[in-house]
Amino acid sequence: MYIRNAKKEDAARIMEIIDNAKRSLKALGIDQWQNGYPNMESTLRDIENGIGRVLIDDEEKIIATAAVYVGNEPTYDKIYDGEWLINADTYGIIHRIAVDTSGKNKGLASFIMSYCAELARDAGLSSLRCDTHFGNVIMQHTLEKNGYKRCGTIYLTDGSLRVGYEKLI
Repeated sequence: MYIRNAKKEDAARIMEIIDNAKRSLKALGIDQWQNGYPNMESTLRDIENGIGRVLIDDEEKIIATAAVYVGNEPTYDKIYDGEWLINADTYGIIHRIAVDTSGKNKGLASFIMSYCAELARDAGLSSLRCDTHFGNVIMQHTLEKNGYKRCGTIYLTDGSLRVGYEKLI
């Protein structure tokens, strides 16, 4: 398995994985990703901005995706009911992790998170940040299993609440 930058021709497969994730979240009663986002537009924007990544299996098939970048996430500027582990203007960021249904429970999200930690270390950063829905206990468990600490509550630009996580690297 390996991770590479997503290409425009990967967009349909990425959306297939994301759409399956949306259905799984809905079946669990979680309203995350139920408002039309992420969509093809956001997927293509991730690819164009060089932050879309895909996980490729041994058969050269895309089995997971994520948006990974170094920078600053404006929705992380304020955190409530807690605090970030460090005060930093630049950090690694992971968004929109989705794993194909055939890859569930195989550690693929953890594989992506390890990759992200390597990227952040290589960029000289001290931490990675991520957020997830309060009801998405599967992702919360995955984050915590991978060394992320629950830091507090953040608000998305649409006003939705999310749990903010950070990992020191």
